[in-house]
Amino acid sequence: MRETVTALARRVEAATPARRDRAVDALRAFGICGVVLGHWLVTAVVQDGDGHLYTDSPLGHLPALTPLSWVLQTLAVFFLVGGYSAARSWESARARGESYGRWTARRLGRLTRPVPAVLGVWIPAALWLTAGDAGWGTVRTLIALVVSPLWFLCVFAALTAATAPVVALVRRLGPQAALLPAATVALVDTARFGWNTPEQLGWLNVPAGWLVPYVLGTAWAAGHLRGVRAPLALLAGGAAGTVALVLGCGYPASMVGVPGQDVSNLSPPTLAAVCFGLAQAGLALALRGPLRRLMGRPLPWMLVAGLNLSAMTVFLWHQTAMLLTTCLGLTAGPLPGLHTAPLSFGWALERLAWLPVFAVVLGLLMPPFRHREHAPARTRKRRAAFIRGRAELIFHR
Repeated sequence: MRETVTALARRVEAATPARRDRAVDALRAFGICGVVLGHWLVTAVVQDGDGHLYTDSPLGHLPALTPLSWVLQTLAVFFLVGGYSAARSWESARARGESYGRWTARRLGRLTRPVPAVLGVWIPAALWLTAGDAGWGTVRTLIALVVSPLWFLCVFAALTAATAPVVALVRRLGPQAALLPAATVALVDTARFGWNTPEQLGWLNVPAGWLVPYVLGTAWAAGHLRGVRAPLALLAGGAAGTVALVLGCGYPASMVGVPGQDVSNLSPPTLAAVCFGLAQAGLALALRGPLRRLMGRPLPWMLVAGLNLSAMTVFLWHQTAMLLTTCLGLTAGPLPGLHTAPLSFGWALERLAWLPVFAVVLGLLMPPFRHREHAPARTRKRRAAFIRGRAELIFHR
């Protein structure tokens, strides 16, 4: 068995282009793992006395677990790597003479291709549960958890489609271009919390807040932020800003939403979340060298490469794996750490024991749906031609 794994790792190593920046793939894998583990650890699906399911979070009952959100909320790393990869891809496509409409259609296809499978499973499941005796509260809880990752895809797709203007802005202003969306978030927060403007204004922070690390990723691709000083400055400045906002301005300490709190740092993103993202981006950029050295080893690289090949499938189906385990577990009665309220540290330990089960179920879901992330060549060409024709009407080839 060990020889087989070693041989496979060597084949993956031999098939990897020498020019590939493996640190980028490692950061993307870290971001995926952070999201998955974060959802599995801080999202409790609890069964009440009437047999209905509702969501809860240990962060609402155990404030001492708040630092967990600092480690597992990795969205800024996603957008940093996304900006870097999209900028590099667009520059390469432009050098080949590819139109922006065609590039955008191809880039968005990888994001959206696996989504219909999730909806195709869960829409009939929701209708079946609604027709049964599951109760609307239970159905709403399940569907909300399944579709919650889709908001990320919408934002990521919008920023991807705006890559060319972002690249042009970075070419003109450098990394300082990130100050523009950061200032937007600051103004919106001032209006929300200081001037009592409508809460809906806060949703302007969704594109603006995540544009900050996306711009930094684009600047990284353009050759900026290469040394040690700039990443450390981002890390120190972002961390200091986060601490000041939490301790001095009353922002929540948790970097994810907590049931019962009036303000969430994540929905929509606040200035504290943006500062925290700056610190994350600085740390990620500072770790490029060690990550490249680690990824030079065949076995770690094989694991990271494999996860990157199925990144969207893991992202879209990890909540389903948790919910499938939860619902099947109901046949055995309320199980500790799976259906019980997260009121004590004992629940956290019980939850840790369920993580391998969630991982196994996710592994079983991968084969039927992973291929949708990589459409067959013939299908891919037909879809690309269809989407490209419409995209080029928008972007004026």
